[in-house]
Amino acid sequence: MTTTIGPRRIVCLTEEPTEVLYALGEQERIVGISGFTVRPPRARKEKPKVSAFTSAKIGEILALEPDFVVGFSDIQADIARELVAAGVEVWISNHRSVAGILDYIRRLGALVGAHARAEAYAREAEAHLAAIERAAATLPRRPRVYFEEWDEPPITGIRWVAELVRSAGGDDVFPERAVMPLARDRILADAGEVVRRAPDIVFGSWCGKKFRPERVAARPGWSAIPAVRDGELHEVKSPIILQPGPAALFDGVDALHAVIARWTLGKAKA
Repeated sequence: MTTTIGPRRIVCLTEEPTEVLYALGEQERIVGISGFTVRPPRARKEKPKVSAFTSAKIGEILALEPDFVVGFSDIQADIARELVAAGVEVWISNHRSVAGILDYIRRLGALVGAHARAEAYAREAEAHLAAIERAAATLPRRPRVYFEEWDEPPITGIRWVAELVRSAGGDDVFPERAVMPLARDRILADAGEVVRRAPDIVFGSWCGKKFRPERVAARPGWSAIPAVRDGELHEVKSPIILQPGPAALFDGVDALHAVIARWTLGKAKA
């Protein structure tokens, strides 16, 4: 007789625990997911959607009788508070780095008795990052990169994004802001600072809405930025870069590296 280890009825308030549990073959434990979940695609068809990011259908969650709810960051503190008050066990992770994502995979796997599979999955992600870094090390130049995760007001990239930019072969132009865990501390009061830092490439990932490069190019003074002058304004879809989970370590860093490698090799031929 097999004994089930850990929680049996899990609600995932964000996408990354859903993606991890599916990757580990533990999707049967999931009874509810975030409405923003797109990875894996089958999750949207199989699981009820009971939360957004800053809000949740508390009544519907409780009706699912979860024995464990997984969320992310201080932004979901109010949701967590309501669920805890209703007697539900809640885990709000708060990781902000690549190392934190890898540790998250291992911890979530351990919670559901899938330690070995989680370790193998984390090692696969580490190997993928190492391969990207080796490829990046062969590039003749490293571009200066501005990553924008929101446009009004402009918000610079979070720590794991800056780390992935470096792994992909570029250098984040706001490294001092990337270490700030809260979005409000990464707001650019003066968008002219981007002009002064002269990025070669601009990546936009506007947290769920379409990136509009023509709007970026039209900002006052931004025509002087090398990235704007050369048309190097690129969207990275938010589900593969702004979720602190496996997507960023695979598809997200691949998307960054593809643009950086093409830019670098193009400059070398010029």
